[in-house]
Amino acid sequence: MTAMIEARNLCKQVATSEGQLVILKDISLSIEAAEAVAIVGVSGSGKSTLLGLMAGLDSASTGDMLLDGQNLSAMDEEERAQLRGRSVGFVFQSFQLLPSLTALENVMLPIELKNDRDARSKAANLLQRVGLESRLQHYPNQLSGGEQQRVAIARAFASEAKILFADEPTGNLDAATGAKVIDLLFSLNAEFGTTLVLVTHDDRLAQRCGRLVRLVAGEITEDVTTGEPAHV
Repeated sequence: MTAMIEARNLCKQVATSEGQLVILKDISLSIEAAEAVAIVGVSGSGKSTLLGLMAGLDSASTGDMLLDGQNLSAMDEEERAQLRGRSVGFVFQSFQLLPSLTALENVMLPIELKNDRDARSKAANLLQRVGLESRLQHYPNQLSGGEQQRVAIARAFASEAKILFADEPTGNLDAATGAKVIDLLFSLNAEFGTTLVLVTHDDRLAQRCGRLVRLVAGEITEDVTTGEPAHV
């Protein structure tokens, strides 16, 4: 079986006034289709940098990064953007909704980009699924943080992406709201069969995934199966 995500001897370093700073060192990692994988580590461990490389948002210094069978290392930015548009959805800590669009319009956007004439009905259905059927015409600044994150989750699944990257998706939410959002994320992910890569510093959240990968100072120190299905 071809891995949905594969890192081969991946390294990332940046130049600083004090010399080269190594952020990731010799990362090799393979993630199969429909896996739910948590990447954990303290701040500065390199987990968000690794997610950015996996998603083609950044380029490695050395090594190869394959996404959905395509070698990102051999692509230019336009080619990577096209691949992301076809295969990738995102849920960020900061929600990243377009403030000038309603909740419905934010979710419609990735569907419309695929020239789907049913964008409005599909977006409305997804917002209903996340419990926001009464908020379709509200703008982001009229929604709570938890509601905005639910819109962001609906938007991510609206793209029908094969791979979903979530970067600290509960970082701006209180514990109770965050727990509800995570329940929703895992429920939808299990239903859609998406490959989920979730970056978090919260080990309790990571245990909700079927697999845990721990980074320490830019290196993988642990890669274990948790035994927990993503939807539990």
